[in-house]
Amino acid sequence: MEKMQLERVENLLLQLVQAVSRLAPPAVSTPDFAQAEAFVWQSSPEAFMPVQQVSRQPLQLLKGIASVSNQLLENTKRFSDGLPANNALLWGARGMGKSSLVKAAHATVRQTGRKKRDKNDLKLVEIHREDIAALPACLAHLRAAGRSDGHRFIVFCDDLSFDRDDTSYKSLKAVLDGGIEGRPENVIFYATSNRRHLMPRDMMENERSTAINPSEAVEEKVSLSDRFGLWLGFHNGSQDQYFDMIRGYVAHHKLKIDDDQLIAEAIEWSMTRGGRSGRVAWQFIQDLAGRLGQSLQAE
Repeated sequence: MEKMQLERVENLLLQLVQAVSRLAPPAVSTPDFAQAEAFVWQSSPEAFMPVQQVSRQPLQLLKGIASVSNQLLENTKRFSDGLPANNALLWGARGMGKSSLVKAAHATVRQTGRKKRDKNDLKLVEIHREDIAALPACLAHLRAAGRSDGHRFIVFCDDLSFDRDDTSYKSLKAVLDGGIEGRPENVIFYATSNRRHLMPRDMMENERSTAINPSEAVEEKVSLSDRFGLWLGFHNGSQDQYFDMIRGYVAHHKLKIDDDQLIAEAIEWSMTRGGRSGRVAWQFIQDLAGRLGQSLQAE
């Protein structure tokens, strides 16, 4: 009788162990950053998804943003060479090339620095806005990769902003400049946003009206943008800059069209779109190439 009870207890314990094992998350495999030059961070389950072909434009085709382009490029070069560099916030007008500049700067630095670096390879890791709370876990993997393989990483978040009652910005603040470990020396953080302070105005006004110390409450939220040592502002393009963008794309992709006709159609397109941004210019080029029956060159 005692033997049967003992066997029953052993079976129950075995079933319990198996059940707990099924509930436990699978072990996280070591990321293989040699697979690609760019990755997308996935928080659940944790993984770095390789991107075999990055969607981007050559740096020379990004018109009207020469000043900010040079600043970001120099900052990226310094970081790639192991020198001090700043986290960067690219903010301002929609469609003026903020995210395109990050991807173009990454590609340019990789290309120009390839001869100098055999082992240290600059990687681009995109993290989605919804996964910002998991940024510390992401950085833990990147820190380890820097120690083992010497990789350096640009962590990139496109269209970063925070809404009312969103507290994940506190995780970002701690990671960028605070905490015991601080930002890994082989990681830099680039973000784009339409808002300079990453918070909607009504959110900061609400903090001011309800807090015991209004100035301190607002300061806590505004201070998030202070974690970025490099602020790069993007403004709406002029008509001449819009024409430069159009002509640059036409020359690069060898589209066959008379310049007078090109400008006339470009003006009409911008009027229907209500703007003259880089995004509008690229959308026009895609439409134009389709109407001309010509293909666009792959980057």
